[in-house]
This record gives sequence, structure tokens and C-alpha cells, in this order.
Amino acid sequence: MEGLGYFGEILLRRELLEAERLRELAEKADEKGVELATVIRATGAVEEADLVRALADEVGMRFVEKIHPEKVPEELVEAVPINFARQQKVLPIDEVDGVVIVAVANPLDAAGPDDLRALLGGARRPIECVAATTETIDDAINRVYERKDEAQLGDKEDEDEIDEIQDLLDADDEAPVIRWVNNLFYTSVRERASDIHIEPLDDKVVVRYRIDGRLVQRKEAPKGALASIVARVKIEAGLNIAEKRLPQDGRITKKIAGKVVDVRVSTIPTAKGESVVMRLLDKENIQLDLVDLGFARRELDIWNALIERPNGILLVTGPTGSGKTTTLYASLNRINTPDRKILTAEDPVEYELRGINQLQVHAKIGLTFANALRAFLRQDPDVIMVGEIRDHETAELAIQASLTGHLVLSTLHTNDAPGAITRLVDMQIQSFQISSTVLGVLAQRLVRRLCPHCKEPYRATLENLLEMGIDMERVEEELQALEAAARTTVLGRNSTPPEATDEAETELGDEDLRQVQQGFPEDEADDEPTLIRDIRSIGEEEAERQLRDELDRPVSTDELEERAARIREAGGTPKGGVELADRKPGEMPIIFRAKGCEECSFTGYRGRMGIFELMLIDADVRAEILKQSDSKTIGQAAQRNGMRVLREDGARQVLAGVTSVEEVLAATQANEMEAAE
Repeated sequence: MEGLGYFGEILLRRELLEAERLRELAEKADEKGVELATVIRATGAVEEADLVRALADEVGMRFVEKIHPEKVPEELVEAVPINFARQQKVLPIDEVDGVVIVAVANPLDAAGPDDLRALLGGARRPIECVAATTETIDDAINRVYERKDEAQLGDKEDEDEIDEIQDLLDADDEAPVIRWVNNLFYTSVRERASDIHIEPLDDKVVVRYRIDGRLVQRKEAPKGALASIVARVKIEAGLNIAEKRLPQDGRITKKIAGKVVDVRVSTIPTAKGESVVMRLLDKENIQLDLVDLGFARRELDIWNALIERPNGILLVTGPTGSGKTTTLYASLNRINTPDRKILTAEDPVEYELRGINQLQVHAKIGLTFANALRAFLRQDPDVIMVGEIRDHETAELAIQASLTGHLVLSTLHTNDAPGAITRLVDMQIQSFQISSTVLGVLAQRLVRRLCPHCKEPYRATLENLLEMGIDMERVEEELQALEAAARTTVLGRNSTPPEATDEAETELGDEDLRQVQQGFPEDEADDEPTLIRDIRSIGEEEAERQLRDELDRPVSTDELEERAARIREAGGTPKGGVELADRKPGEMPIIFRAKGCEECSFTGYRGRMGIFELMLIDADVRAEILKQSDSKTIGQAAQRNGMRVLREDGARQVLAGVTSVEEVLAATQANEMEAAE
């Protein structure tokens, strides 16, 4: 095709893009005045690995999947400035028989390698180019220069702190401490960390990342570098670098690998120096739907119905860090439509939600949750979210808001769902008010999700069943009930099934190793994302009911099948759920344990999912509330009507292959100890 150039011809010849799509992208590139390759990378029209591999093959260049930073000679790193490497996307990675091996992201670009040749000594030093993706090269650059920066920070061990701060203020982007701190952010995003802890010890500074809820040590620096590191963070956060005696709080906004990340910074003085904690808030990750959180279909259907109610109170409970805010945000995302006005009062506002009015409370100036809620009632809202109900005044206002026709969502710090009722009673709320306004209480915990690339299947033991809280006198009955629930587990829109490993085949044999189906393909139809999401999460029967309501007439089987067929063509499935390995009565179920691989940094886990205890305030529970029964009696009434407690729902996630017994035990142990008391 004319006008597409050599690059476009390669894409067509290798069938990476269809002619029509390529023409559209070329026109977009002309409009924006950028190269065609830039638009293709930005839109993701072609996977970058496929693109780079094709270009490398075209010019006879070798393509490398990985770069090993620890093998890059220091002498090569010293010769190449980091800014040059980043801008040109080139990096010398090895030297073999006098020939320097250079990784490049664009095999068709000769300018970068030519400039690099000059830095390395000109024609006297030949180079050989190999191709790698931009992500691979960026990652290698950060790791290689991080090693160099740590060595240079070591030279500061005996320097005076005042001199270090002065040097930092006058430094440019090539200063080792600036690159070292920037690398903290890059590495934390790459490893999916939620927090960065910079902590002084007697003889060094350690950096720990909180990954999937657990702290892991990742970096060290000499003690003499502490002042430079802390001062750099303070400068970025707009804090006072001279003030070291008082705690300070600030905020940084970073763009890392195309993601905009808000960083909340907190510093405190300690006996060994200032300690810094940075909370990372990835704005892109909060755009969740309830189907991404790990519900079983029954609980998901109930919660979906509750958040559609016009009035009442919904409570989410659990300790700090149990994912309550994420669940509330996902709920608001689900009901956020143009015909609803939604107001939130938060402390602080962690993520900005489009189309929702969010207010941050400031207790020091009198803007408390109670005052915010009082003001909200004059703003004609449909839905109100209060970050936390902490006192009688806030609870009383929430009750009044629900009675006057508003849906109120909030959180409480209780260990289980029935405990929320007794907590409200402790706040001097009358039992009849609770029973007439509270619609449901959702208690939750987060458990680490087994890495789908390396998780290892095995036959559960008797000890495993006891740890999951299964009644030994009703083992088969309880296992069948939990397996039925596990099959309905909704694992989200972007889950893919893991491949069975060779080790698993050796251990269990072919008959036991039916592949565990984990959710839904990544592709979605652009025209009906909500429909696809709903059918995935609720199943065909509920989808038929919704379609009937949508069309306002009876729906034929052909119409539903036609809609389902459109979803299948888009890469979806109207069934969803999890397929378990076959189990004969009396046999132990097949469950999974952590193993560890490169994909999960050898932890065996990648990401987190929820386990839930959803208590619906039905007639039996309402009767116990009016009788002012204790939380144990209220919980028993809810269990008789189908509520699974947290440990049972954890067992459901274990049988579904989502997490391990150890994770569920760690997440629910406090509840079991409290119940025993």
C-alpha cells in the first residue's frame, strides 16, 4: 500500500495487521504528526514483542527475551550516561571477544547504536546489536544503574549531613541519590507494591516493599546516605527538608511506565533517624468491578441487588487493610449512572472516581464525617458513601439519611458481619432503628492469590480439612456444599486458566489433573461491556431476566442464545465459574499450594482476592436484632439461612484453586480465636 513506507510493508507482509486497520493507524499518525510505530505501540494494535521480533528478523538481528543486569560489565555502564540510554532505548549488555553486545528497542534505527559506538570508543570497538522490547530494556537500565548508584551512595558513608543536603539541592538528574530514589518508585510499580518503607538501622538504611499485604526487604543503602535520601523525598513531596524533629505529610504525583501514580508521603523522627513511608495509589487499578473481587455467584447476586436498592444502609466491615474501600469503590462504579447523584465523604480521598462528588474530611477545621453527612442531605443525593461510622452522631445521621430515601454505604471496624450490629448498639443506636434501616453487612479479608504460573496441585489432608473449619462428622456433606459454591466463584474479567505443570502430572497422574478453569478471557466487546460483565458474573438465568426487563417483554430462547453468541464471538462466555477436578465420594479434594517462579518473584503468590461473609438482614436476623441478642446468636440465625462465615468462604476459595489453606488460616485466625472465647 502506498504511503505506508517500509515499516508498514513489514507489518502487512508478516500479517501483523490487516490493511484497513493499518491504514486507519497511518492516518491517525499523520494527524498527530508522529511516526506510525508510535501510534501502534500506544494503541496496542500489535504486541510489542511480536513487533520487535518481526523487525529484528527483517534485518537479520537476534531477538532476546531477557536481559540479565547482573552480567552487564561495570566498565560499559560507566561509559554510557543513563539519560542517553533511556532516550535512545539502547544498552550495552555484554562484551564477547572484543565485540560489545548492545540491546536496542528499534532494530530499524541506526542512529542510537552509532552514537553509542562513539561513547564506547568509536570504530576501534565493534558492536553487535540484538533486539529487545522497550519494557525489557527499561527494566534492565533501571537495574543496571541502580547497582551503580548504590556503589556511589556507599562513598557518602562518612560525609557530613549538611553537605549531603546542599549537594542534593544543587544536583541535576544525573545525581546518584536522585536516580536511586526514582528507582524505588519504578521498582515498586514493577513489583506491584502498595507501600515503600525507608527505615534507618544502626549501620544502614533498608527499604522494604509491601507486596500483596506482606513486607519484603528489597534494597539497602549506607547509613550516611539517609539524609540525602530523605531530603530528596521531601523535596519531591514539597516538605520542609530542614525540619527533622516533627512528623510531616505530603504528596507526590509520578508517571511511571505510562501509569499516573499518586504517592502519599509520611515522615517521622525516630531514634536512629527519619523514617519514611510512601503509599502508592495507582489510579488505573481502582477501576474495578465487583466481578474482580472474588465473590461466589450467590453473594455477588445478593450484593448487586442490595446496592440497587433506593434506600437503606449497607456496611462493609473488617480491619485496616482488608479491602473495604476497594469494595465500596467497586460498588459505586457499578451503580454510577447519569440518573444518580453520588456523594462520598472520605479520609482521605484515595482515588478520584469520574462522575462522583468526593469530599475529604478535615477534623481539625470541624469538617467531620458527621458534619459532611449533614451537609450532604441538603445536596439532594441518591447515594451517600461515608468512609467510616466512628461515633453516635455519624451513625444517627446515617440512619436518618436512609429513612429519608437515601442509600448509605459505609464501613465499620469489626471482625465479622454480626459484630457490626452490636457495634451500632454500643453507639447508642436503637435496635428497631438498626433492624429497619440496615439491609446487609459484608465482612471481608484479603488473601494472597496463588500464582497461576507455578501453583502446585495436591490431595488435601485431614489436617487441611480441619484447618478449613470443616466439621469432621459431616465431611462429605460440607465438602459437596463448598465445592458447589467453589464452582460458582467469579474470578474477574481478565483471568486465564493456568497450565498444568509437569511436576503436577508426576505427583497426581493424568486422571486427577483436569485443568482448573479460572475465569474469563481478556477480550471484551467494545459495544456492550456492561452486558458482557453482567452475564459473566450472574449466569444465564439472571441474564435472561435482565434482558426481559430491558426489552419489557418476554424473551425467547433464540434471542438469549443470539445475545450469548455475540458474547462468545467477542471472547466471552455466559457461564463463567470454576471447573473443579473430579472427586469420588469419600476422596480428598485436590487443592493447590504455593511453589514460586520468576513471574511471582518466587513467593508463590501474585495479587490478592477477597473472602467474604455476607449477612443479609432477613426476617430471622431482624427478629434477633429486636430481641437485642448477642452477635453470636445473630450470626447463628444468619448461618441457618445460608450465610458462610469467613473461614468457610476461605475454604471455598481454596477448593476453587484461588488461594492456599495457609493464607485462609492466617486471614481468619483472629475470628476463630474470638469465637472460641
